[in-house]
Amino acid sequence: MRHLRITAATALLALALTSCVAGEDAGGDDAGTGEWSGDTLNIDFATYNPLSLVIREQGWLEEELTGVTVTWTQSAGSNKANEGLRSAALDVGSTAGSAALLARANGTPIKVIDIYSQPEWSAIVVPGDSDIDEVADLKGRSIAATKGTDPYFFLLQTLAEAGVPLNEVEVQNLQHADGRTAMDNGSVDAWSGLDPIMAAAQAESGAKLIYRNIDFNTYGFLNAREEFLTDHPDLAQAVVDAYERARAWALEHPEELVTLLADVGGISPEVAATVLDERTVLDLDPVPGEAQRKVLAVVGPIFVESGDVASQSDVDLALDELIEPGLATKATDG
Repeated sequence: MRHLRITAATALLALALTSCVAGEDAGGDDAGTGEWSGDTLNIDFATYNPLSLVIREQGWLEEELTGVTVTWTQSAGSNKANEGLRSAALDVGSTAGSAALLARANGTPIKVIDIYSQPEWSAIVVPGDSDIDEVADLKGRSIAATKGTDPYFFLLQTLAEAGVPLNEVEVQNLQHADGRTAMDNGSVDAWSGLDPIMAAAQAESGAKLIYRNIDFNTYGFLNAREEFLTDHPDLAQAVVDAYERARAWALEHPEELVTLLADVGGISPEVAATVLDERTVLDLDPVPGEAQRKVLAVVGPIFVESGDVASQSDVDLALDELIEPGLATKATDG
């Protein structure tokens, strides 16, 4: 499996986390006593975030956080995770980097605390028998996309690169799964897709990807509400520690990860393997920092041009405030 590779650093990380997550450092000063700063943790899981599936399946947070009620909620897309964070229904939620920046620029007080993947999870998809062969052919056509998510911003970047004005296409704002359905039944001509639904459309419906560009995909961001980070730093650290434990587990158990994604996503193991083997990098530096800042600096002006954010100054301020590397740094240091 090309992307699920195990490096010497990963092996050392796995050994370090064995002690860290077991309770030596995960809960701050009260670790190992069963005393935590809060009694609830509301966290999401998502098929586009494989590490979240591992943590939920293994029950590590429930085991570690004695006396804390852990509630898992599935996010159907970055927009839904952001809704949960904005309403405080979630303390920690999974989004694409672009969606996190968008939320922060529009006033949602969140910070990215861990990078869970570098995915190629978006592409432009058309039915197998479509006469659309390239992006230029989308002019005058209807395209499904979920606004506020990476596939939507992937679409905006793709159209701009091809010289197709946004006002010369019809964008239908549909949740990811509904976008695939609309493409399959002919309600739209194309879809800016998201894995694993996109890979399933290829395998099950013969859909084809007419444009791919990993540089237009932003990283997988694990975000937390600022209030949660301030009031419950021990719980936040436990979450990030669990994510790094899950990363080591995933790299050591690639076949089990495929099975888990297939089961939760309701897809075949072959489709799950395509997503994980060909389009997902998990073995990466989880500490948010300059690599993510550079990607988001490119995406930010698109928000303003499309009217999704009021001004570039709002984007710049959000980018300055979004990244919180401390928890992931502590987790990886063991």
